Amino acid sequence: MDDQTIAPLFSCENLSLDLGGREILREIDLEIKPGEVLGIIGPNGAGKTSLLEILSGRYRPKTGNVFYKGKNINDSHLYQRARMGIGRTYQTPVVPEDLTVGETFKAARQAYKPYLTRFDAEYAADLVDFVVDDSVLNTQLKTFNRRKLLLANILMKKPELLLMDEPAAGLINSEIDEIDEILRMLSKEMNIAVIIVEHRIELLDTIADRVIVMDAGEIIAKGALSEIIDSPEVRAAYFEM
Repeated sequence: MDDQTIAPLFSCENLSLDLGGREILREIDLEIKPGEVLGIIGPNGAGKTSLLEILSGRYRPKTGNVFYKGKNINDSHLYQRARMGIGRTYQTPVVPEDLTVGETFKAARQAYKPYLTRFDAEYAADLVDFVVDDSVLNTQLKTFNRRKLLLANILMKKPELLLMDEPAAGLINSEIDEIDEILRMLSKEMNIAVIIVEHRIELLDTIADRVIVMDAGEIIAKGALSEIIDSPEVRAAYFEM
């Protein structure tokens, strides 16, 4: 994304967060443009997931602001941000255990008006190559298909931004290759912006336009992964724990 004239789709400035009297995040700034993939890496406890919680609207920051399409959305809750076009996936793909695949799609289609059709669900399933019969119970799905089901339910709503927390967790190499292809398609062909927290450096190396490195609640480096990964500060934080 070399065009400096394109305005950010989503950004935050000076975000700080305290939980239980402990400082979790400190003065976080980031921005992302349509179709861009921004990777977030760092050791456990760096504050990566907490940052996604603020960006998605589940947590409210102690200081700072979050902007979407130039509008301050600090007061918008999780469900409101979802309706704006901000999708969120989680490290653990938790699915409704008492529902079938078809019932899950129906619930997502009718979550709020305007209701979507089954053709919208079929379209979203095709995007992520989710090929499972509607009668199958969610509990019968393996990890990768659970991730695909949840992602397809988000894509039905045509989001403009995806916040993804370790989408490669629990996957084997061939499945990670498929996630790579899906994310390339979503960002480069559908122009969806993606902010992705991920420990699999090999995945970010192929799909991320930029990366930020976090440690102890702060951003300690940002830029192309190939340019920052061997810096002494990054290696000390991420590889020499």
